[in-house]
Formats: sequence, structure tokens, C-alpha cells
Amino acid sequence: MGPEIVVPLGAFATAIICAIGIPLARAYSRKMDADSRNPRIPAEVASRLERMEQALEAVAIEVERISEGQRFTTRLLSEGRSAADPRQAALTSSPPRDSAT
Repeated sequence: MGPEIVVPLGAFATAIICAIGIPLARAYSRKMDADSRNPRIPAEVASRLERMEQALEAVAIEVERISEGQRFTTRLLSEGRSAADPRQAALTSSPPRDSAT
């Protein structure tokens, strides 16, 4: 085979490889880029994260219950103090009783 046949065959082969190879390379690079943006999480890690999320929700509910109890206790204490003040004022403002009469 002489150079007059090898050069055109090489040119056609190069054109075909470029026509097929460039889109394949672009698709592969886009796939790699998409995979790097959305990494896959292993199933065991996903289940562990789900359990942690449930535990955090349970803790949040308990903290809310504690804070509700604290608000209730504070309200009771403030109502008790305000109710005790008029009685003390009435006792101290009444005249003293004479024991001789």
C-alpha cells in the first residue's frame, strides 16, 4: 500500500473517530460532572442519617415539653405572688385588736 491510499484512509478514519469520539467524551464528562454534584450516599449512611433525624425530632419534642412546663410553673408562681400580695396588704392594713375589750 502506497501513501496515496494510506493518507485518505487515515483522514477518513480520523474524521469518523472525531465525529463519534467527541460527543462520547462530552457525554462522559457531563455524566462525571453530574455525579460529582449529586454524590450517591451509601444505604447504611442514609439509614443512619434517618435515625439521627428521628432522634433529633424526639429531642426537640421533649425540649418543647420542658419549656411548656417551665412556662406553666412560671405562670403559677407569678399568679401565686399576685394573689398573696392583696391578702398581706389586707392583714397589715387592718387595725390591731384589743385583747382587753
